[in-house]
Amino acid sequence: MAHFYLSDEVSVANVGDVVAVTGSEAHHAVTVGRLSVGERMRVGDGNGVILHGTVTTVGADRFDVRVESVHRDEPLMPAIWLAQALAKGDRDELAIQAATELGVDGIIPWAASRSIVKWDGAKARKQEARWASILREASKQSVRSRVPALRPLATTSRLIELREDFRFLVLDPESSVPLVEFSSDCRDLLVVVGPEGGISPEELSRFDAAGASRVSLGPAILRTSTAGPAAITVLNVVLGRW
Repeated sequence: MAHFYLSDEVSVANVGDVVAVTGSEAHHAVTVGRLSVGERMRVGDGNGVILHGTVTTVGADRFDVRVESVHRDEPLMPAIWLAQALAKGDRDELAIQAATELGVDGIIPWAASRSIVKWDGAKARKQEARWASILREASKQSVRSRVPALRPLATTSRLIELREDFRFLVLDPESSVPLVEFSSDCRDLLVVVGPEGGISPEELSRFDAAGASRVSLGPAILRTSTAGPAAITVLNVVLGRW
């Protein structure tokens, strides 16, 4: 079967319909993927729907798919979100890419006090667009029916303001509470991962005061690019997603 592509039109498709895929998705499929008539493929809307079908026509910047089956996924509850601290190099990007492949439901870029990388002005908009692209491409690679949501860059104060929306799980290697012993209370989860220098004592105190739970992934000190995906893996098992 051919690669997985995304198109907003999929959400209203039914078996027997012909769905057109246009724009950059179609251009990539035709010019890079060398798509041809008769190939079977999957097309999703990034919001819970994936259709299977056969390519009926191919043009320079579009292709049509006749729908043979439609699969619709409901959102998983509780949702798992990742507050990923900005990090040098591409470590934060590696974290959100792996988190997407592992099933994270949403991402919040976090300007932690020890984050060396700074997003200011136009750079913030550019980087948010880049992160959105990473989430989209990782979703396609892993054939996910839902592309993770992306919230704007948050300061520590802004992150704490979200305590009414989430149950905070702050990754702290010095915590005596293993994440594997986590027990869900049905609230959406926000896994908080610090930068390479770790979460500052002042930030930890503020998270404690906001009712966050500090949890550990074990005795090893993980990189910021590894910690979030590792936590999501544990939660997938604990919550029965896997």
